[in-house]
Amino acid sequence: MPPGIIAYAGGEPVGWCAAAPRDSYPVLDRSRVLKRIDDEPVWSVVCFFIAKHFRRRGLTVELLRAAVRHAARRGARIVEGYPVEPRKGAMPDAFAYTGLAAAFRRAGFTEAARRSETRPIMRIYTKRA
Repeated sequence: MPPGIIAYAGGEPVGWCAAAPRDSYPVLDRSRVLKRIDDEPVWSVVCFFIAKHFRRRGLTVELLRAAVRHAARRGARIVEGYPVEPRKGAMPDAFAYTGLAAAFRRAGFTEAARRSETRPIMRIYTKRA
């Protein structure tokens, strides 16, 4: 199974989003903050890479929407993400590799749990394709 999706601009890859069934990421269950919130089977979006010249243009939101469609086509009913929500002001790009909560909200995700001030667990329910 592909380990995510790639965004292209003019035939060149400019972004990537890791998305797969949560069981593909066992480290999540070892995290006090990101452990499972219930027994529902979910797909997880765990990280992004956006080329520098394509940042702050909404590409993360588009990748999230594409990841949800990708997961739904493979039978997912729930897609989960683990973004950061900075306390104040801007955050260096290097620390936002899991995405920002604001981008998840713009893509239709809602907060499902929060065990840390800066790390919500966000979910969206799919329309299975």
